[in-house]
Amino acid sequence: MQSVIDIQWWQLALFSLTLIIPYYINRYYQLGLLKETIISLSRMTLQLILIGLYLELLFDLNSVWVNLAWMMAMVLVGSSAIINKVPFPKSMILFPVAISLVAGLLPLMAILALGIIQPEPFYHARYVIPLAGMLLGNSISSNIICLQSYFSALQERWPEYQAALALGASPSDATTPFVQDALTKAMSPILATMATTGLVTIPGMMTGQILGGASPMVAIKYQLMIMLAIFVMMSITITVSLWLVAKRSVSVEGKPQVSLT
Repeated sequence: MQSVIDIQWWQLALFSLTLIIPYYINRYYQLGLLKETIISLSRMTLQLILIGLYLELLFDLNSVWVNLAWMMAMVLVGSSAIINKVPFPKSMILFPVAISLVAGLLPLMAILALGIIQPEPFYHARYVIPLAGMLLGNSISSNIICLQSYFSALQERWPEYQAALALGASPSDATTPFVQDALTKAMSPILATMATTGLVTIPGMMTGQILGGASPMVAIKYQLMIMLAIFVMMSITITVSLWLVAKRSVSVEGKPQVSLT
């Protein structure tokens, strides 16, 4: 197996000179994004360096409890990122969102670690942490789309909801069209991605495997595994979170507890 080709820090610094291009575009069109760009690039660089140092420590420790605690921290951060983008009381949706991420993550990680990859030990941080990060990272955007679509549809089609209640539908049945619409919109991006993977795009995990020295067929098997896992994870998380949030967003009297202003 070919060894991984290292990249020197001075080479990264030299490559960063290509940032002159987006800087020129920003200045020419007066986009006003210079400050935000500098902050984003600085945060990204600092965060990646810190997480790199931390992952090296995590790999050395290789403790099942440390790995589990780190995954729970990732769940909390991911939940926070989701609820901050949804126009609904955070205290009401934090628990449903966190539960949905755990419900999707832990069973899939158990299947991957114990039944598919089978590292030694099964909780090996080098496999568990990156896989958990990919699953959670891809679930964040789908949950945001799902919940935003649900609340937007509920606001825009409020008379339809009231009409369903007036005809004798339960609050759960009355919100079913909004739930269906939200789930469809949330799943559309991943379906489009899967349909073009390999033909239009070469995904990051496959690229990383190949650059790391793995054969293309091994990289393809890993990519298929992670894409299937991501799709299942997204399906579980958006369904569970939306089901729990929909139940909480409708009061006993059948009036959704969501701001309609």
